[in-house]
Amino acid sequence: MKRDRCILCDEERLVKILPMRPSPIADAFVCEKVEQELIPLDLYQCGKCGHTQNIDRVDPERLFRKYLFTTKSSPYLVKHFAAYAEEAVKRFSLPPQAFVCEIGSNDGTLLQFFKEKKMSVLGVDPAVEIANLATGQNIPTIPDFFSSILAASIKKEKGVAKLIVANNVYAHTDRLRDITKGIELLLDDDGVFIFEVSYLLDIIDNFLFDTIYHEHLCYHSITPLIPFFQGLGLELFSVERIPSKGGSIRAFVQKQGGPHKKEAVIDQMVENEKKRGLHLPEIFRRFYQDINKKKGALLEAIARAESEKKQIVGYGASNTVTTLIYQFELEKRLTYLVDDNVKKHHLFSPGAHLKVFPSKALYENFPALVILLAWQYATPILQKHSQFIENGGVFIIPLPTLQIIKK
Repeated sequence: MKRDRCILCDEERLVKILPMRPSPIADAFVCEKVEQELIPLDLYQCGKCGHTQNIDRVDPERLFRKYLFTTKSSPYLVKHFAAYAEEAVKRFSLPPQAFVCEIGSNDGTLLQFFKEKKMSVLGVDPAVEIANLATGQNIPTIPDFFSSILAASIKKEKGVAKLIVANNVYAHTDRLRDITKGIELLLDDDGVFIFEVSYLLDIIDNFLFDTIYHEHLCYHSITPLIPFFQGLGLELFSVERIPSKGGSIRAFVQKQGGPHKKEAVIDQMVENEKKRGLHLPEIFRRFYQDINKKKGALLEAIARAESEKKQIVGYGASNTVTTLIYQFELEKRLTYLVDDNVKKHHLFSPGAHLKVFPSKALYENFPALVILLAWQYATPILQKHSQFIENGGVFIIPLPTLQIIKK
């Protein structure tokens, strides 16, 4: 379904600012080769509020009901959320028995840290199996999408929440207005809503264009969020820049007239976004040109091996890898993929149907080139496979600047 209005402000003036090649659903790895739809992935910007968004909506039932990723599978995220809970409790003086609700709670990892502090917790997550797993581990979780109707039901049963959190999910929906109405309804008068999302300026500056895929409908910046929250009876009062996902924001929201003073960082970030031209087309024209330059550099680097029919393989089998494969036109240039996630082994990648093998395949087949598609994790991957390099293997890191790693 294609939207014709801005997700935040409902404005009709939407301008295409970043053309992208259509791609399949990024995490749609399959057991056998089946035809998979290529869906537009272009980014648009609202001519009124400046919000950047993907207007080609995939049915969320299709994306999230059978979600595979669990937070506990990432040691980094477990550590991140432990510190997150500790900081939130201290900063907002949350007492024992305070009600904490998480939207998109996954396996309940974050809520577990609040529960350990004797708080009342409730998760909401549409991935039925994962939600039921969390409930079975004593983190009560509603297996559904959060909405204003569900918020009213929760409020009736449990009362208002001192803290509502949403991490890496507040960009995943085009129902932000209804969801945020639900947050305002469920939030206590002195409560706080905290959300973490990728930051649009970091996506550009850190060259994270491969985080553009169909789960992500919103690419958030501060300027459009201020009037959005104001229009729904809420107020953005603080923002922190954090390194998560290559560059994110942790934003803090309260009801209008709440106890927390608006911090200077808000105006500073708005001014910086204006200075950088973040809500004008030119910055995206340059971004698009840079994407194509880096694509050209990679294709030039692999041209000889390709012409000699040598094996070129990709390292990585994540959502971002699907975007990178399609935007750099690698679908027919790669022989297979390797990945360290056992859940992806022996599946076929979305659309391109590249088979995924354990990384030991590098030593068994010894391909001519390994393109490190999971480039954000280059350091640990290269350390893990130093022997492959020592034996004469060659890695190519495509982003943010092309590097050829060999003995």
